[in-house]
Amino acid sequence: MSMSLRLLAVSAAFAFAGAAFAATPKTSAAAPAAKPHSAQQQRMIDCNKQATGKKGAERKSFMSSCLKGGSAAAAPSARQAQQEKMKSCNAEAKTKALKGADRKAFMSTCLKGSTAAAPPAQ
Repeated sequence: MSMSLRLLAVSAAFAFAGAAFAATPKTSAAAPAAKPHSAQQQRMIDCNKQATGKKGAERKSFMSSCLKGGSAAAAPSARQAQQEKMKSCNAEAKTKALKGADRKAFMSTCLKGSTAAAPPAQ
């Protein structure tokens, strides 16, 4: 009789174990990917994609400004626009043969964008 009780106990244990395994939800690899990213995580993903090809200090400064929300694409274009303006104003001052204080005043107004207020050449 004790053998049949043991057999009954073991079979009951297997039955409960089978029911417990059947009740647990199956997890798949797609479940974590379905969870939406936070705003900061999405910004990190976007900035990381834009930073491909950059290395060292250039990448570090790019990622810093990008993650802070600064428009990383606008910064280089603004810098390039300023350089172009500087080149054109410099060339114009050279053609007018401006020197000293006249050149300084002309460059100041030219870089601000108002070339009409340039001082007369001497």
